[in-house]
Amino acid sequence: MKITTFAAIYIGSYEVSLKVFEISANRKIRSIDYVRSHVELGRDAFGKGVIGYELVEELCQILKEFHTIMEGYKVDDYEAYAGNVFRNVSNKLFILDQIRLRTKIEVTVLSNSEHRLMDYKSLAVLPKFEKMIQKGAAVVNVGGGSMQITLFRKGTAITTQHIELGIMRIREKLSKIENLVSHYETQIQELIDKELEIFKRIYMRDLEMKYVIIMGDYVGEMTKGFSKKAEDGTIETERFLKLLNKWYKKSAEEISLELNLANEHDPLILPSVVLYKRLSEELNAKSIWVPGVNISDGIACAYAEKNRMIYFEHDFEEDVLAAARNLAERYQGYSSHTEAVLNLTVTIFDAMKKVHGMGKRERLLLQVAAILHDCGRYISLVNQSECSYQIIMATEIIGMTHLEREIVASAVKYNSQPLQPYGSVSDKMDQEDYMVVSKLTAMLKIANAMDRSHKQKFRNIKASLQERELVITVESSESIVLEKGLFSAYANSFEEIFSVKPRIREKKVF
Repeated sequence: MKITTFAAIYIGSYEVSLKVFEISANRKIRSIDYVRSHVELGRDAFGKGVIGYELVEELCQILKEFHTIMEGYKVDDYEAYAGNVFRNVSNKLFILDQIRLRTKIEVTVLSNSEHRLMDYKSLAVLPKFEKMIQKGAAVVNVGGGSMQITLFRKGTAITTQHIELGIMRIREKLSKIENLVSHYETQIQELIDKELEIFKRIYMRDLEMKYVIIMGDYVGEMTKGFSKKAEDGTIETERFLKLLNKWYKKSAEEISLELNLANEHDPLILPSVVLYKRLSEELNAKSIWVPGVNISDGIACAYAEKNRMIYFEHDFEEDVLAAARNLAERYQGYSSHTEAVLNLTVTIFDAMKKVHGMGKRERLLLQVAAILHDCGRYISLVNQSECSYQIIMATEIIGMTHLEREIVASAVKYNSQPLQPYGSVSDKMDQEDYMVVSKLTAMLKIANAMDRSHKQKFRNIKASLQERELVITVESSESIVLEKGLFSAYANSFEEIFSVKPRIREKKVF
């Protein structure tokens, strides 16, 4: 039985970590070492928008030590990522170059979508997770720069929202007034409450959560020894709030000593206490689960899945579709027409599989594009394609990367606009991705044209590839003059892309 030794490196806002794993088919994923070094990159990143050379020097020294540790374990492979702390700093490229040259470690900066998907996968391998989300759960991931709240109903993710309220960012925003006010914790709460109030009003109407699943620093120390079963990580919300309310009025030094933290004057502990307190109160679940996993576990899970070492039972694709439907409904863009276009696009995609060269993932992206193709009408009936594009790009869909959102948004945009030449979008995607957009757009256009009246005139739709023709056979008892006319208008662009001419074969039903 082959055992792969894998290392996950993560550069966060106030900590750099190395976690070494053994991955095998039978034992799955087992952590064998975990090294963490405190370095406050977020102090510069969130305060100045640039990371100073002293911190870069300190970071490179830590990564050199990590490289030595990896050599000691003789790791077979590694992956190194940076999160929110690198995402928007102006000297990101220079820092990454320095790290590569000085430490021999290649670091990739995760988009928020990629980061959250890895977090999600670290949970999905745990048996308890599936049971909890079936009953209704909120997954809260608290980082240094931001937090993400994902809501689950009946086992599927219905929405995920990114909120720029991380522990380090809160501290940096309020650092100038910390010593000027007598109740620093009250100022922290006011900052947090504004964001949580908006989130709850928009996304939690008629939603009841049975569990809150928290991933984040300090929360493990807070719940340690208080969970219902040893190492279970579950604590009743009421009991957790009693602990947090006890610490709420204490100083950072007092809380740090009580939790036995390495830094007895940890400046991040009080923002953590206030944030976890307000989250627990507002989400109002019966129980809180602290699973004890983090982004490093997610990196290992994603690596193992990519290399076919593990398989997930959870259906991530259904999460994507459920989130897309929920988004379309929010903008009143989900209807019987949407369902008709969705079914048509899938039928066309499957019939064309010998020609289009795309796979299962692209099929999913086409389904998402079909579900969301009308969401922009809520904002503008004239510029609906551009509005749809902006809505999709501004919305996190858990399970999809930023690039995949760009592909879907572009396909929706060009559903109602002429397809732009590659040069005009080359800053957003490469040529291969542009071809995917072109193909998905062509399919979406003819599917949309076939229900242009929004009356679902077709039944028993079948599609087959015959020579260089895509024959779409339909049954209808109504006039389809409008649909045929619009279909022929889009048939030429479809033929240009696939070298296949689409044709409707009508069977009259009386």
